Amino acid sequence: MRIGIDIGGTFTDIVCVDAQGAVTTRKVSSTADDYSRSIAETLPGMFSAGSTAGAVREVLHGTTVATNAILQQAGARTALITTKGFRDVLELRRIRMPELYNWQWDKPSDLVERRLRFEVNERMDARGNILTPLDLDEVAQVIDAIAKLGVESIAVCLINSYVNPAHEQAIADLAQQRCPEISVCVSSEILREVKEYERTATVVVNAYVLPLVRDYINALESSLTRIGVEGPLLIMQSNGGVMTSNACARKPVFIIESGPAAGVIASHALAQLENIPNAITFDMGGTTAKASIIEAGAISTASEYEVGSSLSLVSRLIKGGGHLIRVPAIDVAEIGAGGGSIAWLDAGRALRIGPRSAAANPGPVCYDLGGTEATISDANLILGYINSDGLVGGGLKLNRAKAEKAVHDQIAQPLGLDLDVAAHGIHLLANSNMMRAVRSVSTERGRDVRGCALIAFGGSGPIHACEMARSLGMREAVVPQYAGLFSAFGLLSADIEHHSVQTYYKRTREVDLEHLNSMLRRMEEEVTAILASEGFSAAEIRIHRACDMRYAGQSFELTIPAPYGAITWESIERLERAFDKEHEKTYGHRGGIGELYSFVNFRVTGTVLREHSLLKTLTVNGFEPRRGSRSAYFGSKYGRIDTPVIARRDLSSVPAAGPFLVDEYDSTTVIPPDCMARLDSLGNIRIQIEV
Repeated sequence: MRIGIDIGGTFTDIVCVDAQGAVTTRKVSSTADDYSRSIAETLPGMFSAGSTAGAVREVLHGTTVATNAILQQAGARTALITTKGFRDVLELRRIRMPELYNWQWDKPSDLVERRLRFEVNERMDARGNILTPLDLDEVAQVIDAIAKLGVESIAVCLINSYVNPAHEQAIADLAQQRCPEISVCVSSEILREVKEYERTATVVVNAYVLPLVRDYINALESSLTRIGVEGPLLIMQSNGGVMTSNACARKPVFIIESGPAAGVIASHALAQLENIPNAITFDMGGTTAKASIIEAGAISTASEYEVGSSLSLVSRLIKGGGHLIRVPAIDVAEIGAGGGSIAWLDAGRALRIGPRSAAANPGPVCYDLGGTEATISDANLILGYINSDGLVGGGLKLNRAKAEKAVHDQIAQPLGLDLDVAAHGIHLLANSNMMRAVRSVSTERGRDVRGCALIAFGGSGPIHACEMARSLGMREAVVPQYAGLFSAFGLLSADIEHHSVQTYYKRTREVDLEHLNSMLRRMEEEVTAILASEGFSAAEIRIHRACDMRYAGQSFELTIPAPYGAITWESIERLERAFDKEHEKTYGHRGGIGELYSFVNFRVTGTVLREHSLLKTLTVNGFEPRRGSRSAYFGSKYGRIDTPVIARRDLSSVPAAGPFLVDEYDSTTVIPPDCMARLDSLGNIRIQIEV
C-alpha cells in the first residue's frame, strides 16, 4: 500500500491505495495541538480486509507546519552569526517595498531580532581567498553569549562563503562542540549562491523552522511506528518533488510550500491525461486559496518566493512584502481566503474577508464547535451551496440556524441588507480576493487566462469555480474526482528530487569550458550520492540542469533549461537564444544585436521517477448523496431556485444545463445557470461557462 497525507489548517486529507489499485479516502479535522494524532487515529480504519499497517510501502506527506510557523512568528528563537559589517543585511533586505505609495505599510517583523545578530571578524574575497583569518577565540565568545540568551537555533552566513565555506564550517563545528543542544545551519550547505541577502534570508528561515519541523517529523514517525507502519516517510518539497524525512529534518526550508505544491502536481498529471495544454490550478481549502499556472503542458517554477505578506507569491516585479526564500519552488500564489476565512466590517463599514481564519478549531459558526465569527463557509451554507446535512458524508453536522444568525447580526443587519444578499456578497468578495492570486500568476505575467481551463479542487474550490472562471473570462472549469482530497493524490504522483546550485558568474564568451564542465560533474555527483544514500540505484536517477542568465549589466536573472552532457561553445550560443526568448516572453522585449550575456548560477536536479498512473485508473467516485433538491441563491438576476442535487455518476458525456449541485463526500460542485456540465472518460466534471 501507498499512503498520501495532506495536512491543512482545517482538514487532514488521507488517500490509501492498495496493491490492487483500490482507493480509500478520509477527510478529518486537523488536530492543531498534535497533527500526527488525527493521522494515527484515522489510518488503522482505512486498511482493507486482510491488510495490515506492515503492508504500507511508503507514506508521502505534505504539510503547512513550516509555513504556519513563519506566518504566525512561531518558529524557534534564532540567532545569526555573520561577517563584521553585515549585521543588518537581513533588515535592509532589497530596499524595496511592494506598495510604493502606501505610507502605512509595514514590513513583516524580522525572524531574527537585531540583538540576536552577531558579527565575527573574518573575510573571504570573491574567489575564495582568505583576506582576514577567522579568530576562533572570538567565535567561542560569541557562541557562549548566544547560549546564554536561550537560543534554540543558530544561522551562519558569511560573505563569499558560497565559494569557500571553510570559515562557516569552522563556526558550525565549534558551536556544536560548545552547545550541542542548539541547532546550527550554515548558508554554504543550504544555498551556494552569490547575493548576501538572499543567502542570509534563506538560511535564517531554515534555522527558524528547523527545530519545529524536526520535532514534528519525529512525532509523526513515532505515531506511524506505534500503529505498525514501517514504510519510509517522504515529504513533499516546494518544487513538487519529495525528499526523505531525514533530509527534511536537516533542510526544512525546502518544504515551506509543501502543501500547495502537491495540488499543482496532481493538476499537471490531470492536464496531461486530458490533453489540456494551458490551465490555471485553483485550490481553495479551509484556510487559504492557492493558484498556479500550467503553460504549454509545463508547470511554472521559480528559484525564489516570499512568504508572510497578504499575498504570498513569486514575483519579479513586486518584492519586499514577505520573508525571502531562495530555493526551487512551483510558482504558486497563496492568499488567506478559505472556507474558514472570517468576514468582517472595517472602520468604514466596508465588507472584508480574511486573512484571519476560524481554522479547524473553533471552525466556522455552522460547525457548531464554538465558532462565533461569520465565515465564507457560513455564507455558502446560507446560499444553499453546501449540504445542510453535513460535510464529509454527514460526519460533520452543520448548524444552519447559527450560521444565519452570525451573518445576519455581523454583516447583513449593520449594512441594511437582506440575508441572502449579504451572504452572496461574502461569496463574491471571496471570489474577488482569490482572483488576485490567479492574476498574479497569469495576467500580471503577460499571460491571457481566457485560453486556459480552471482546474478547481480543495474542499471549497468546486463551490467557487464557475463564478471565478466567469469573472476571469475563462470558458471551462474542470473539477477532478475526489476534488476535496486532490492534493493527497498529487503526493502519490510526485518524484523524489534533490537539488544543487552553484554560482558561476561569468560572461558567456569568457567561460572556461573545462572548469565549468568539471563544476557540473561535481554537482551531479553530489545529488547522485545523496539519492544513492537513500537507496536508489544509478539506473533510477535522472539528472536535469538549468542555469540563471542575464544580459550583462542587469541586476536580476531568468532561469532556463540547460543541456545535459559537455557544455560547448555551440550549446552556449543556444542558451543565449533561449534566454532571448524567455526574456521576451517575460518582459515583452529582448536584447539587440551584439548584446552581451552573463551566467550567474548553474542548477542540477537529481530525480527518481515515480508512479503516475493513479488518476488514469480511478473509477468514478461512487459516493451516493441524498438526491433531490435544495433552495440555492444565484444572485439578484436569478434569486433563489429549487436546485437539483445529484451524484457525480448521474452525469453523462452529454452536457446537462445548470443550475444543479453535485454533492460528494469531500466537496460540492456548484453548476450555476448559464453553465453546462458533463462527465468525461476519466470521471472529471467538465463545465462549459457562458462568458
